[in-house]
Amino acid sequence: MTARAVLQKILQQEDLNFLLTNRIPRQLLTRFMGWFSQIEQPLIRNLSIAAWKKFSDLDLGEARKTEFTSLHDCFTRELKPGARPLSTSPQIVTSPSDGIVGMCGRIEGTQLIQAKGFPYTLQDLLGDAEWINQYRDGRYITLRLTATMYHRFHAPYDCTVNQVSYISGDTWNVNPIALKRVEKLFCKNERAVIQCRLNDPLKRGHRITLVPVAAVLVASIRLHFLNVLLHLKYRGPNLISCDAQLVKGEEMGWFQHGSTIIIFAPAGFELCENIKTGATIRMGEPLLRLPS
Repeated sequence: MTARAVLQKILQQEDLNFLLTNRIPRQLLTRFMGWFSQIEQPLIRNLSIAAWKKFSDLDLGEARKTEFTSLHDCFTRELKPGARPLSTSPQIVTSPSDGIVGMCGRIEGTQLIQAKGFPYTLQDLLGDAEWINQYRDGRYITLRLTATMYHRFHAPYDCTVNQVSYISGDTWNVNPIALKRVEKLFCKNERAVIQCRLNDPLKRGHRITLVPVAAVLVASIRLHFLNVLLHLKYRGPNLISCDAQLVKGEEMGWFQHGSTIIIFAPAGFELCENIKTGATIRMGEPLLRLPS
């Protein structure tokens, strides 16, 4: 049995998986990983990337570069041009990232589902009454990025971002095992709330909100249109003004590792046919259909 197979077998045991990835000094380990991943010493870099390949399904065939300065450089790699074809239909909101579709569907009033039997509310996650009212009875999709996936995320439509809300929090793992055990997990973790106002003149009243949620080893979010790095040591301001004009598919930022993005759309939007729990989606593929 290969080393990868042995590790996967161990992590498939739910109690052990939860213990190893959550019952640890999460924030201390996350800070350590943030420091360690940026070491550029060639031997440490090469051994780290080699170990990552050995124990996972990491595939660097789509990466723009073939050599990396550090483990962090590999985590946040760019892709070759054309690696993610973009759905250009004006009726389609595209996926902002690669990911595995978690819970998705209609928001029941202001309540949505983290995992079976574990509801949470828009108030718990977003904390802003104006945003909550916009997405009442709307649609949501949870995208989970695994550690080996492409970690950058992109504008889902031609849009303007005028404000980002940063909410400090914990660093629970966000894998399915933890989501079934930790109530309101997304609402406890560090996250950013990015409201995207659609620029289409016929759709200007519509807003799509992206909520990148950090996790253990991943408590750092970089947005190109902000001059700060959002991470565990960031102390504010929590509401950050900006004026970012983005076209569909334009890169917005990245996670330092793998994590989750939750997408919200107002009532009237519909999930595209390919969006089902457990499906794997790539950045640029159809996600939501705008109201006709």
